[in-house]
Amino acid sequence: MKIKLFFVLASLFFINCNAQNYIFGKVTSEDKNEMPEVTVINIRTDERVLTNRDGHFMISGRAGDELRFVKSGYERINSKINQENITSPVNVTMIRAAELIAEVEIKKNITGDIKIDAKNLNPPRKVEKLKNDLAKYMSQKSAPGVLAARPGEFVQPVTKGIYSFGKVKNKWDDVDLMNYLQNSLGDTFFQELQIPKPQIQHFILYILRTGFERKNILKYGYCTEADMNRFKNAVLGRISAYKSPQPQK
Repeated sequence: MKIKLFFVLASLFFINCNAQNYIFGKVTSEDKNEMPEVTVINIRTDERVLTNRDGHFMISGRAGDELRFVKSGYERINSKINQENITSPVNVTMIRAAELIAEVEIKKNITGDIKIDAKNLNPPRKVEKLKNDLAKYMSQKSAPGVLAARPGEFVQPVTKGIYSFGKVKNKWDDVDLMNYLQNSLGDTFFQELQIPKPQIQHFILYILRTGFERKNILKYGYCTEADMNRFKNAVLGRISAYKSPQPQK
């Protein structure tokens, strides 16, 4: 009897530990306004949901999971889920991302006086000569003797890639690139393709994960104009496949 009772309790404990739970919560801005259409991602399962118009969300998860909250124009937030979050809501406040102000070049107006205008608009000859001399010096190759090690100085041995110092961490991930593309192209670009606004991020991830080469973009955290043109071409080439009904498995 005791053995049977032990197995019953063990089974109930196993089921309770592995039961699928749902995490509820609400996302607000710094001024306490509800935030709709915030992407909530469970890092472990890669499940993604959007907050409703009241800022509420529901996503499957369990204690120990980590949720990521992403919205264009706001800083990305990660939240670790503990056992208390399973029974109580997760409240998150999004912080607006700082915007870079474009550099403004201040130019002096032309006065009509040749002496004053020549002084304001043309740099002194000594300054111009110094710039030219520095440019020539920087373009010259250093002599081997200059680069050689000094007596007693340690010299790093040259290897053929035998030693590994670990993988270099990318500056971006797909979510960063997705936000950059959405901000740069604007919602109008996707609306012209008849992509509803709530599906824009899903569509961008679809393009990225169906063969779009982005290794260097993620590595350096920078998207060139050529990369943007490649992405536009990929969009035009795969928009039909995205919109076509997928065969049921």
